[in-house]
Amino acid sequence: MYVCSCFGVTERQVKEHADAGACTPRQIASACKAGTDCGSCVRRIQAILGRGNCPRRELLDQGVPALTGEPAVPEELSEAA
Repeated sequence: MYVCSCFGVTERQVKEHADAGACTPRQIASACKAGTDCGSCVRRIQAILGRGNCPRRELLDQGVPALTGEPAVPEELSEAA
């Protein structure tokens, strides 16, 4: 079933991006553009993601980007390099 008609994104694709670490509609949009045109699918994306069901929430709290799995480098360290 299509979630985003504008970009042809299915519910399955949204769930795959969520399994890969996307925790918010904005992160889903970054991964596949869903929700970036008319916006009518954003509430459906939120429903698919659920509340507080982010498998990588702990990593996000530690400053690790959710979609890359690579540690974030604090600004003060990146400027010193």
